[in-house]
Amino acid sequence: MTTFTSTLPDDLMLLLNEKAAELSIPKNKLIEKALRIYLDQLNKASYIRSYKKMSQDTDILSIAEEGMSDYLTQIDE
Repeated sequence: MTTFTSTLPDDLMLLLNEKAAELSIPKNKLIEKALRIYLDQLNKASYIRSYKKMSQDTDILSIAEEGMSDYLTQIDE
């Protein structure tokens, strides 16, 4: 495990102290969990942006429509 040292604004440190005490977990574990959740949300937002961008790409739409047509034919058979 890597050691990381950082500074936080006083108000954020106060909130961190309060929440860690309330949950009875070490501050570093709370920061770790919060960072994992935040990074996961960033990844999801990136996927959403990429899918929205692809939805405007006529080539991608054509490929998807062809694939759905083939799929429907297979189901019918």
